[in-house]
Amino acid sequence: MTGNPLQRHLNLLDYALAGLWRHRLKNGAVLAVFTFVIFLLASFQLLTGALESSAEQLLVFAPHITLQRLLAGRQVPVPEERINELTAMFGVSTVRPRIWGYYFDHVNGANYTVLGLTAEEIAALPVTTLAAGAWPAAGESGQVVVSQAVRQSLGLGERRSFTLFRPDLSQASFQISGQFSSDTNIVTGDLLLMGLADARHLFAMPAAMVTDIAIEVANPVEIENVAEKITARFPDCRVLTRAQIRKTYQVVFGWRSGFGSVCLLAALASFVILASDKASGLSQEEKREIGILKFIGFQTSDILTLRFWESGVVAGLAFGCGLTLAYLHVAFFDGSLFTPILLGWSVLRPELHLTPGLHLPDLLLIFSCSVLPYLAATIIPAWRSAVIRADTVI
Repeated sequence: MTGNPLQRHLNLLDYALAGLWRHRLKNGAVLAVFTFVIFLLASFQLLTGALESSAEQLLVFAPHITLQRLLAGRQVPVPEERINELTAMFGVSTVRPRIWGYYFDHVNGANYTVLGLTAEEIAALPVTTLAAGAWPAAGESGQVVVSQAVRQSLGLGERRSFTLFRPDLSQASFQISGQFSSDTNIVTGDLLLMGLADARHLFAMPAAMVTDIAIEVANPVEIENVAEKITARFPDCRVLTRAQIRKTYQVVFGWRSGFGSVCLLAALASFVILASDKASGLSQEEKREIGILKFIGFQTSDILTLRFWESGVVAGLAFGCGLTLAYLHVAFFDGSLFTPILLGWSVLRPELHLTPGLHLPDLLLIFSCSVLPYLAATIIPAWRSAVIRADTVI
């Protein structure tokens, strides 16, 4: 086949499309399976990126430095008296004590995260994180902010008051003053936010003790230097910076996504083997068709190009359809198939509203892990079909 190269490829593409349609049942099955495999791989990649983006947006509200005290490798309460020493350090602008812990609900088997803050720190929280109500007012005890998921888990209905058992089985009463916005569910889905004194009362913690201390640095460039000074001053404490917390999120999402992707690569390998077997198993009719094409003037390179277009069309359609389905899965269904794998198991799972981003590195990674192996698997079958002698099949 000679002539204009562009016209030559257009003619071969037209013939390849006609051939795919003639064998639409076989090619349709390959296309459906290939689309499903790409959908699984792309969903993991897009979901991981969306979760990291959501965590990044919320981490801007995290303190620059978090101080936790360790004893025998376990976290223990920190004396509030250390606040004065921290405040006197050069570069430290704000020091705030916090109490946080986990409360297990024996009724429904759910774990709630309890966070106790000072009245000043609660007042500084952005109002945009609330969907209804207000933050606990200063001087009022028993006020708490919860998420919609916590309300449903506690079975409150329209009620605003509830009680929780303390370690000595006495009861602590609470009144819901506000409800978190669903946009922050990745962090607040299981959270009960209350005053510092209420959290200390619920957990029966000793007076003047807190679980950790949040520290803000006047110059963000000096966060690492201030963290080093705090570590040297309090060797029995663990000092966490915002950057370290961000890196932890990335590592957790990354290795869970990688584990899931490795499992899916087994399915991809099985599909590639299947596709290679299908491509090499030419029927007598297909062999006769190749013989006729060679008889009327097609060269081996033309047959190879024809097979390339057939494989390329199938791979391109599968890549586009799989990527589209993955985007819809994450954007409109919040990646419900794989969210438990990436976020971990919990009775009280957060309701997420994720926005996936299509970035060139992600697209190249998905393309390289799916389309390229498929095209590579069809090279040898394409060559075998291209070197068939016309006189042996006609």
